[in-house]
Amino acid sequence: MSFFISDAIAEAAPAAAAQPDLASLILPIGLVVLFYFFLIRPQSKRAKQHKEMVSALQKGEEVVTTGGVLGKITSVSESFVSLEIARDVIIQVQKSSIQAVMPKGTIKEQQNA
Repeated sequence: MSFFISDAIAEAAPAAAAQPDLASLILPIGLVVLFYFFLIRPQSKRAKQHKEMVSALQKGEEVVTTGGVLGKITSVSESFVSLEIARDVIIQVQKSSIQAVMPKGTIKEQQNA
């Protein structure tokens, strides 16, 4: 009666095929190792460097925020920094928003340009 559909005949699976061999595990393990060395490790290293830079901020340093604001630190508290971005213009930003510490004299170079 099943002219177009063939009958399925179940066969017993060999016992060796039920266990994955070492060769089939090499690719997934290799991918995990590559992800660690190319993605996870560098990102955690950059986060550690940023945390160290933020904890070492001091009054008088010239910094750039993640929004691109260039200013000089006038005071540092536990979680906020006061930046003087122009004469008598002081803003409060979070410490974590400081992107980089600039070399001394960067603000004067920008004012002369």
